[in-house]
Amino acid sequence: MLTSFSLSSLEMPSHLQSLREEVRDFLQTQLAAGSYAREPSGWDRYDAAFSRKVAERGWIGMTWPRRYGGHERTSLERYVVTEELLAAGAPVRAHWLADRQFGPLLLAVGSEAQKRDYLPKIAAGECYVCVGMSEPDSGSDLASIRTRADPVKDGWRINGRKVWTSYAHKAHIMNLFARTAVFDPKDRHTGVTQFIVPLDSSGISIRPIINLAGDHDFNEVVFDDVFVPVGNVIGAVGQGWQQVSGELAHERAGSERWLNAYGVLVHLLQNVGTAPERHSAQTIGRLVSHLWTLHRMSFSLAGLLNQGITPQVEAALVKDLGNQFDQDIPEGARAVLQEEDRAGLASNDRFNAMLDRALLYAPSYPIRGGTREILRGIIARGLGLR
Repeated sequence: MLTSFSLSSLEMPSHLQSLREEVRDFLQTQLAAGSYAREPSGWDRYDAAFSRKVAERGWIGMTWPRRYGGHERTSLERYVVTEELLAAGAPVRAHWLADRQFGPLLLAVGSEAQKRDYLPKIAAGECYVCVGMSEPDSGSDLASIRTRADPVKDGWRINGRKVWTSYAHKAHIMNLFARTAVFDPKDRHTGVTQFIVPLDSSGISIRPIINLAGDHDFNEVVFDDVFVPVGNVIGAVGQGWQQVSGELAHERAGSERWLNAYGVLVHLLQNVGTAPERHSAQTIGRLVSHLWTLHRMSFSLAGLLNQGITPQVEAALVKDLGNQFDQDIPEGARAVLQEEDRAGLASNDRFNAMLDRALLYAPSYPIRGGTREILRGIIARGLGLR
């Protein structure tokens, strides 16, 4: 039986529209000044200087308490700001994960010392975070991780390795998931603990994994007798699985899950003309309607977060639909290219660069942040179907 599920429609209050215009003005100014340009990689770019500019506007740690460097604004306000930054292709990857999920994790279960040490640096755009979850034999099955943290005097000794760790080579710290108790097949989700691990610690090796697009975003991170002090445990020992459930809701609820290929759609709309052929018009209309639907659903998730509700099932649904949308955009664009000879898109170098990257990355979208199978299992359980 369905226990709780809500994606009620929310109207955009006037003050949020004013905030949206403020962000757009900022982005136009930055574009004109050459601080950034819309690139094929979109928002998924590290730019420390740009992150600091965003921080100066008070747009990192927006919902956090002021005593930790935050601004005590609402989740709805944060949603508007982040949606505009993503839609404009602004290079916000440096601070993104720390702002989106690591900060809320510390606020929920972190120690007072951890909050005072890390949150102000994150809010200032000066501390970047990666997540150590996946392992060679443990992808979406986080409960089967083998990286171990063994207790020693004044802390823990960590051995193991993580793979597919996004931007570990540029981050300052890792939110590490490690096993602190023997694996129990009857209770697979116990014995996992989260740690704050400075990535300049002795015994850490970060090795690049170059993807099929030729980009270096993934890494293998090897831990060889890495010491972590006892104060770096996040929350309670053995409670990592329970803690990550709320963290992943933050990761899956945002518009970044359906704006990865948005630049392709923008260029398509700008160049196809006002009277496209019938099939092209249908394709573009379907994409735009899906975009607007995902925007409304994602805004509703922000409303739930604003009420203090962790929308695990709803976030899984929006991420699954958003991943499909990110794959539909490049496929739809290819179909339009075949029909719209007069659009001039085939000779548009910027459009082709964006389309090529979107096509190369499309297979990865339903994997990052939880595979489609995992997400649909969460949805099915939430709907009482399994």
